[in-house]
Amino acid sequence: MLTPSMEDYLEKIYELMNEKGYARVSDIASSLEVQPSSVTKMIQKLDESRYVTYEKYRGIVLTVRGHRLGKLMKERHRMLEEFLRILGVTEDDIHRDVEGIEHHVSPATLSVMQALVLFFADHPDMLEVVESYRKATFEEGSSS
Repeated sequence: MLTPSMEDYLEKIYELMNEKGYARVSDIASSLEVQPSSVTKMIQKLDESRYVTYEKYRGIVLTVRGHRLGKLMKERHRMLEEFLRILGVTEDDIHRDVEGIEHHVSPATLSVMQALVLFFADHPDMLEVVESYRKATFEEGSSS
């Protein structure tokens, strides 16, 4: 069973591998704002669970299983960001809020959120209606 922390590491490793072609302990540490020793401990756990292959001083490679889960974590993250944008959450709050939501929302709820994001992607005119309503309601509510 993956812990939220393990999910964050897999997502970050997947992201770094896609951006740079590799992921180093120092890159992960600076991206996640943790100590390199913490990264090494987590990488060892992920290696034991067969999500990564890790050789000291040689680097980190995602296994097929780790790649699949890292990609899933990244897609979940992007979808939640888009969902919060649809709701009108400010960009400043989106990152913090996604981090709080992504590990605690049920698969059923994620599925419904994904359906809404896809609906608005296919029907941008409907998204404009929602945004207009939100703005009108917010402006009316703030003047009362």
